Amino acid sequence: MPTPVNVAVIYYSSTGTITTIAKAMAEDAERAGAQVRLRRAAELAPQAAIDSNPAWAENVTKTAGIPEVTPDDMVWADAVIFGTPTRFGNITAQLKQFIDTLGGLWQSGQLADKVYSGFTSTATAHGGQESTLLALYNTIHHFGGILVTPGYTDPTKFVDGNPYGTSHIAGQGDLPVGEQTLTAVRVQAERVVKFTRAIKAGLAAES
Repeated sequence: MPTPVNVAVIYYSSTGTITTIAKAMAEDAERAGAQVRLRRAAELAPQAAIDSNPAWAENVTKTAGIPEVTPDDMVWADAVIFGTPTRFGNITAQLKQFIDTLGGLWQSGQLADKVYSGFTSTATAHGGQESTLLALYNTIHHFGGILVTPGYTDPTKFVDGNPYGTSHIAGQGDLPVGEQTLTAVRVQAERVVKFTRAIKAGLAAES
């Protein structure tokens, strides 16, 4: 019987692009045999800012049924896949706010030895995809986490070209998630589940 694997897909999305990718990531991880929690970071922006952008307001309404992430989701997970659009080459304040609540878990060692990976979106091809994921991964080093990125381990990765994680060029929200991005999601989700299972089984065998 395969080693059971718990995967938490934890994301922030304003206008919905990252929501779409997060849902696909959760579905592909489930298809790969994992137990999955899909969780969204709490919104910090004022209502006036949300209401000023119809796509943002629509996404807030549509995702109201997705539970907000809590530190317990991190404890439960064997692997965590974070998703965030770029904000000037860095992660969003909303996802950072959640990460900043994890000090107690970090101090007690409960964030270490888990698998971590990430995905992002930008308005343009050079709008900060790589720097956003690298900034996220800097945090993982502090956790003592194990990075599992897609690399160029599948022929399709030479098409989308990003070894750091799934990324999507969204324009001003007018470039919907398509087959290329969804293929990258599948490759990443399957790889995360595969290596999380192997690492968890290996650690169990040693104990």
